[in-house]
Amino acid sequence: MAEHWCRVVMNRETERLVDALGPQSLRVLEVSGNSWSGRKPFASYAVAAYPAYDVCAGPLDASFDLIIAEQVFEHLLWPYRAALNIFEMLDPGGHVLVTTPFLIKRHDAPVDCSRWTETGMKHLLAEVGFDLGTMQTGSWGNRACIEANWLEWVEFRPDQHSLENEPEFPMVVWALARK
Repeated sequence: MAEHWCRVVMNRETERLVDALGPQSLRVLEVSGNSWSGRKPFASYAVAAYPAYDVCAGPLDASFDLIIAEQVFEHLLWPYRAALNIFEMLDPGGHVLVTTPFLIKRHDAPVDCSRWTETGMKHLLAEVGFDLGTMQTGSWGNRACIEANWLEWVEFRPDQHSLENEPEFPMVVWALARK
């Protein structure tokens, strides 16, 4: 399966983070996506997708060990509310995995509201109660990937595309935070 160039490193790093949690014991909710369906042997896996579920409107009446919000927070009108609702749905010791773009073109689906740096995402999550001391974050990007993806999403070609990280040009950001 082809992978977008801008997601290769992010996908590798988030896989590593989830593997370290012991996925076979996790009850997982993925918010507004299903990219983790079948990727790991989770104890249970559910999807709550927009517009049927709006993570800004309130928590679900269920609890989870891991909530994944991949490429969601840039589309939220109320990201603080969403982070609070995610925090409320997690069992004590549970985790949230958030990924967001930074230097990527605007993409309304249905709206495009914000971009997040590692520092910004860390402090948003800490503000709602996540443990800043155990949070793990990362980012990746480079000028060539930014330029290539500015007008369309480009599939990664190992023989043509570099995965070199230029920290001053982050395209994507990820954070794993614990309640």
